[in-house]
Amino acid sequence: MNQSERRRYLIQELIKENTQYNNLEIPQNKEEQKQLLRSLMNIRFACPISDEFKQIQDEYLTEENKNRGIIQLKDLSEIKKDIYLWQGDITRLKVSAIVNAANSGMTGCYQPCHNCIDNCIHTYAGIQLRNYCNTMMKKQGHEEPTGQAKITSAYNLPADYVIHTVGPIVHGGFLQKRHEKLLESCYRSCLEIAEEHKLESIAFCCISTGVFMFPNERAAEIAVKTVQKFKEETNSKIKVIFNVFKDEDLEIYWRLLCTK
Repeated sequence: MNQSERRRYLIQELIKENTQYNNLEIPQNKEEQKQLLRSLMNIRFACPISDEFKQIQDEYLTEENKNRGIIQLKDLSEIKKDIYLWQGDITRLKVSAIVNAANSGMTGCYQPCHNCIDNCIHTYAGIQLRNYCNTMMKKQGHEEPTGQAKITSAYNLPADYVIHTVGPIVHGGFLQKRHEKLLESCYRSCLEIAEEHKLESIAFCCISTGVFMFPNERAAEIAVKTVQKFKEETNSKIKVIFNVFKDEDLEIYWRLLCTK
């Protein structure tokens, strides 16, 4: 199978799973097909997949991730000892672990083609990630508390692992001390899990900014301070990448890292 054939097979199999999609037509345009496939994956609830589907999906995503461009640690510039800053799509990073800003359900974003990091990570990791997270959360028996973290395989992503953490939601933009403490706990929990698993590198997204409404500047201050404090207290040699997507966050992190 070539990539086009794999994509069409995956779309057809996902359509077959639900009778309400019976009249759904597969577009001829490649980009529209990609969007449809992503949408179908996003809205699909956790349930088993066949070995054939898994194999073809994995082949498809491996090729897609390769074509999007894989970024390795050696491609990044070290700002301080073992501290890096990179602007781009975190799902392209080939590091020990990338951090996912998850919701309390921990099974990903179900909004088709939403541009949040949770959606992107689950899209390019593959259906196995949602299935695993669903099983993990059923065993836990309750939603994930804010400020904690869990580690899973990254499946088809270039990274080895994904560390999922639930950041605080700042309703109405009214930032409180408890929000700051919870965000600090997110970063520390991720670092502790990384150390526990003897990981060599970890890439942090801008946890709780965006739809969770944590002010970008203060979030970055907490992120940098928590990482630096953890490394000093534990003598950790883990390499930390602060991953940003927006120009605003790039400027903030650059200023914080280069003036302290």
